[in-house]
Amino acid sequence: MSALLDTITRVRKEVCELHAELTRYELVVWTAGNVSARIPGHDLMVIKPSGISYAELTPESMVVTDLYGTPVRGINTGSNGTVDWGNPDLSPSSDTAAHAYVYRHMPEVGGVVHTHSTYATAWAARGEEIPCVLTMMGDEFGGPIPVGPFALIGDDSIGQGIVETLKGSNSPAVLMQNHGPFTIGKDASAAVKAAVMCEEVAKTVHVSRQLGDPLPINQAQIESLYDRYQNVYGR
Repeated sequence: MSALLDTITRVRKEVCELHAELTRYELVVWTAGNVSARIPGHDLMVIKPSGISYAELTPESMVVTDLYGTPVRGINTGSNGTVDWGNPDLSPSSDTAAHAYVYRHMPEVGGVVHTHSTYATAWAARGEEIPCVLTMMGDEFGGPIPVGPFALIGDDSIGQGIVETLKGSNSPAVLMQNHGPFTIGKDASAAVKAAVMCEEVAKTVHVSRQLGDPLPINQAQIESLYDRYQNVYGR
């Protein structure tokens, strides 16, 4: 039990601190956007509370839920009573069902991020994938950044669209049509990195199209870039 509590404490701290990266890179405004992380070895996740400003977030305000999005405030330890780690006054993000669906159906995913970053969301509003015309995209995304289907907030429809779109893609990012980007990673930090890079390439490719037609990169070169970056670079 102590190990689980220690892990939850650590993950809540990490998730809280990673939200500062979303504001640092100007990927969110007001209370929009969220980071979540899986609790390793348990069917639990940590996510931002709903409607709380980024400046007011603390590790203790991060909400623990099961993988169906139901808040889990503590665990009954038997003779020792209930160990409580939750805040009963806070509700999880309105996107919790989408995050939870991803964790249930993509066991390799340890972190999920959602933003409404300007340029990536502009591509999503057009329902248009971002073509792979930059070596950075080959490195990070292994091809274009795909578009997922339109879905309303409120249930796990968005999560279904994320999973359906990314299961057949190298990309850790998807542009949900008329909504915005969601990114995944082996952990929450990797998912935040993908969100930052998604916005960067969305902006660069948009600017490039104002100047003319971006030059495509052929598939063999994309695969070579992706393999090198994922398996060789930095090691």
